[in-house]
Amino acid sequence: MRGAPELLIRDARKGKQRAFLRLFEEHHRPLFRLAWRLTGSTADAEDIVQECFLALLRPTCSFDPGRTSVRTYLFGVVRNQSLKRLQRRQQTGVPEQAGDRTPETEAQRSEIEEAVASAIRALPETQREVLLLAHYEQLTLAEIAQVTELEVTAVKSRLQRARATLRETLAAYAPRAERTL
Repeated sequence: MRGAPELLIRDARKGKQRAFLRLFEEHHRPLFRLAWRLTGSTADAEDIVQECFLALLRPTCSFDPGRTSVRTYLFGVVRNQSLKRLQRRQQTGVPEQAGDRTPETEAQRSEIEEAVASAIRALPETQREVLLLAHYEQLTLAEIAQVTELEVTAVKSRLQRARATLRETLAAYAPRAERTL
């Protein structure tokens, strides 16, 4: 059934719990990671993923298996919901959260991981989302173009700029090159 997401969606819409759980299990972790990385909030990420799956179950859902894969469609929904939340947060003046970290996960975080996370958060939103989709969710450039509604060349350009910015920002953490040449 894994090769037939349309059948899983159809069955889930008919109320078959097994089909819904299969869809959820297959996709929720990467969707949650993207939502968390875009919003910086565990609570927001959980809500966004829940909204994403609820939208998929609605008969009015715009998912078309002829246009895109269910995975790409879901990433697009998560991206759009995350951007909406960030815009609402900016409009209401609620500061962006650094994340809902537990003491346990914070203790495990190393200095370099925090530096990378901070550098990624500091990227312009357009570069950050492309970088997250490419490196963390391992979407192809074509899939990222579909999710972000951009041309592949624009995705490549944003990804290159994001990488260059990170390289410059994190240069202090790179191993020191020997200067004996």
